[in-house]
Amino acid sequence: WAFVLLPALFFLSSSVTNLFFSNSSSNGSGGRCSLCPQSPEVPYIVSTTYRTAYHFQPPRNWINDPCGLMYYKGIYHNFYQYNPHCALWCWGDIAWGHSVSTDLVNWIQLEPVIEPDNPSDIDGCWTGSATILSGGQPVILYTGVSRDNCQVQNLLFPKNPSDPYLREWTKAGNNPVIQPVVPGLNRSCFRDPTTGWIGPDGLWRIAVGAQLYSYNAALLYKSEDFLSWTRVDHPLYSHNLSNMWECPDFFAVLPGNNSGLDMSVSIPRGAKHALKMSVGYFDKYLIGVYDLKRDAFVPDTIVDDCRLWLRIDYGDFYASKSFFDSKKGRRIIWGWSQEADCRSDDVAKGWAGIHTIPRTIWLDSDGKQLLQWPVDEIESLRTNEINHQGLELNKGDMFEINGVDTFQADVEIYFELTSINAAEPFDPSWLLDPEKHCCEAGASVHGGIGPFGLVILASNNMDEHTVVHFRVYKSQQKYMILMCSDLRRSSIRPSPYTPAYGGFFELDLAKERKISLRTLIDRSAVESFGGGGRVCITSRVYPAVLADVGRAHMYAFNNGSATVRVPQLSAWTMRNAHVNVENGRSAI
Repeated sequence: WAFVLLPALFFLSSSVTNLFFSNSSSNGSGGRCSLCPQSPEVPYIVSTTYRTAYHFQPPRNWINDPCGLMYYKGIYHNFYQYNPHCALWCWGDIAWGHSVSTDLVNWIQLEPVIEPDNPSDIDGCWTGSATILSGGQPVILYTGVSRDNCQVQNLLFPKNPSDPYLREWTKAGNNPVIQPVVPGLNRSCFRDPTTGWIGPDGLWRIAVGAQLYSYNAALLYKSEDFLSWTRVDHPLYSHNLSNMWECPDFFAVLPGNNSGLDMSVSIPRGAKHALKMSVGYFDKYLIGVYDLKRDAFVPDTIVDDCRLWLRIDYGDFYASKSFFDSKKGRRIIWGWSQEADCRSDDVAKGWAGIHTIPRTIWLDSDGKQLLQWPVDEIESLRTNEINHQGLELNKGDMFEINGVDTFQADVEIYFELTSINAAEPFDPSWLLDPEKHCCEAGASVHGGIGPFGLVILASNNMDEHTVVHFRVYKSQQKYMILMCSDLRRSSIRPSPYTPAYGGFFELDLAKERKISLRTLIDRSAVESFGGGGRVCITSRVYPAVLADVGRAHMYAFNNGSATVRVPQLSAWTMRNAHVNVENGRSAI
């Protein structure tokens, strides 16, 4: 659960942080949220144009982590952290919202399935996971918070397993089933149990994120029946990070195979494992093996500096959760993207937070990096396709992309390098802070190969615009591609958080001269996938042009010395999805 992230990204004063975590005053709606001051910029943000059209979000109020994701009896389920009372995260209010879908695009909202009403969760029902047991029985493990901020793990069963919508659930009578009785454990930092998997002895395993006196860990537990749990005498994995590991995820992957693996059955030979954790401001991961003799995760490469760990997403993306989709034999992941505006604007518009587009996730053929791509189902929203072939972009060129709704679009571009001789030298220290390098080497800074990419949500005079772009560098033995999503001029409004996000990926340009970019634009949400999903960046933007003018520009551009060709550019307008609509619920 994303407890430590929230105040940090808002970069606000301690007084505002205290308001953000208010737990004392009532707003008259049954929760414990305090009333918020009204921002003078409310007319902009209240506009419905900032609400996404095809991303997952409830009709109103606060949302954060995706939780018990599963496919069950023909239905996809998204359980999620939800405040049913207001558009803020509030201590003691957090419940589990619940929505269902047949296609991962259109969703129906059902009643919350867990609310804080027992001693073991009276101050919040926090993040957890769903597991499908032998025989097809679904169960949920989640973190509950007691009055003294003691975090424990609770169990939940469906009242009627024959109901494909799983509308009602029952808390186990022996909750909590796991308590923080570990030497040196900070009992207020013990949360977010994973989906279960089968261990080397045939017993169930789960991991729970934990902060101990001198290290952080994914603590390992085992059970024969999923009811009674025993801690294994060593963690699944640990590291001396200063920040707690939240929302751990552990799953098997096959190199070069985009099929998913079911962790509740035997894993084939040759499989590797990914251990993901939410730490600091990002979701990071390690690739390695699950050593059956040691009953532990062993990374392929030991990297002490966690700044060098790979990320699931390099932008506004946190607390992701994956699940095995038995319908199509794939692994799907999605995460929480929080608002990047101020708290009072969230209150004014009445909602806060979205989930990213569900992504298929798999391991690259070299076994070193996870790849992600939006699920195919999202393409059902495409309409008004436009295509361009054989474009050539010289230094300073901008090619306007017309014919689609620039606020709701899916854009795919292939950039082909005419030469790689102009690549500038790569400095390995940039890997420690790619965001800083994106600021220093923005789209207006000429380079050898790049910057080239996409300008979106641009006003007529370019006072507002967001840039997603690449630069190509040459290291001693390989080429490194920098991908940036630069929001620094995304809005003339002063309140939004407008960083420059960025990440690097390797590409063998001696064999393949094309670099792909896919960008999904959904009003205030922008998701970009570079190099076939090697780097993914989620951004939240609030341009005034979206609320005031209702039209923006989009361009392919090149500002590097080397000419860049565009052999294929395709773009579509994206129709609205039926996402948790309150009236006329007919999505399914």
